[in-house]
Amino acid sequence: MHIELFLVSIVLHYTTAEYYKTKPDFIQTCLKSDPDFDECSRQSVQKLFHALGPGLPEIDVPPLDPMKIPKIRILQGDGPVNVNAALDDVTVTGFGETEVLLSQVDSKTYDFYTRVRVPKIRIEGTYDLKGKILLIPLVGRGRCWFEPKNMTIDIVSDVKLYEKDDFVFFNVTSAHVKYTIGGLTLRMNNLFDGINSLEDSTNAYLNANWRPVSESLRPILSKTIEDILLGFLQQLFHNLPGNFMIGDIKYNPSKKVDKKV
Repeated sequence: MHIELFLVSIVLHYTTAEYYKTKPDFIQTCLKSDPDFDECSRQSVQKLFHALGPGLPEIDVPPLDPMKIPKIRILQGDGPVNVNAALDDVTVTGFGETEVLLSQVDSKTYDFYTRVRVPKIRIEGTYDLKGKILLIPLVGRGRCWFEPKNMTIDIVSDVKLYEKDDFVFFNVTSAHVKYTIGGLTLRMNNLFDGINSLEDSTNAYLNANWRPVSESLRPILSKTIEDILLGFLQQLFHNLPGNFMIGDIKYNPSKKVDKKV
């Protein structure tokens, strides 16, 4: 499987973005020494998601809702999905309604573990597809939309600490995602060169069988979510000192920590 995401809208500007030198109003500081740190952290991350909805132009973070993605290219040749596809001019809505269920930070590595729930996500764009899903031949080019519902996402973010100007920052090196969904509806227009009977019956079949369809698309959706999240997390935390999030953060550059795999 090979998936490429051209996230031009989330280009990182480490050298040009001006990082926060004073704590912004939307940040709630928590202390690892506090027995209620996990709940404080959950509330803090919830406030952060609310701030990310319209974007943070002062540090070049684009809006999270709606999110604009110029192109997503998908090549997958294994399992029940065999596709060569591209999505252009993609708009993703729904992440502004994210509910943070859990937020934990490892005491030694500062890796993040976050669980969120998103009631409904809508992905719209122009598709160009040739391949098979559930052994159904699919060929088409046109407008499409996908709506996963009641999505719960577990996110594990690998983090390394670094220091800049007497502040400690989080360098998010990777993001790993697992998710569950409660439903999936979709529509692809102009399938089979616009043969209406085939287009309608195929869309109806894919919607009626959304569970196996969503399972077959899981590797694609997981990698897409991971790449989108990683772009946002890197841009955000390269410009938001970790001291503002965790007031008693400890950083020892000479000490190496072995992470569990």
